[in-house]
Amino acid sequence: MQYGVLSRQSRQEMMESLAAMPEYVAERFADLSASMRIESGPHGSFAPVEQVWHLADLEVMGFGERISRLQLEKHPVLPDFAGDEVARQRNYKSLSLADGLEAFRRARAQNLDRMAGLTAEEWSHQGEQQGVGPVSLCDLPAMMAAHDESHRREIEIWLAFHVQ
Repeated sequence: MQYGVLSRQSRQEMMESLAAMPEYVAERFADLSASMRIESGPHGSFAPVEQVWHLADLEVMGFGERISRLQLEKHPVLPDFAGDEVARQRNYKSLSLADGLEAFRRARAQNLDRMAGLTAEEWSHQGEQQGVGPVSLCDLPAMMAAHDESHRREIEIWLAFHVQ
């Protein structure tokens, strides 16, 4: 689903949902003890601190990079974001949940601001994303929303597993 073919109201709702994701994550993890913040989910899924840093890093190294390159380059080849590898390299469990939330908030706000300033012509800029294929700027909001939704499900499963 391309952002450009949605109604104005649907585009606005999508952007509002994207803007609300950092607060959603913050609310779900607000009252966790330090030990709970590093507890993995079922089947080894991300712990809360890993969730927030994954979201922050993807926002910068994945979506942010894609927005920039698609806006500025002609048909760039965009690397996939190796989230599990980045998590291992950065040792997310050793990082602060609060700092990760703040990094996610800042990066998401920056990306939304950048998209809000795109011209109609820029929305159509295309490239090739490894593992995905052809992608244009107008695909990114829906890709971001789908990724957010997958993390909402993971967070709800984690909460059901750990918080009674």
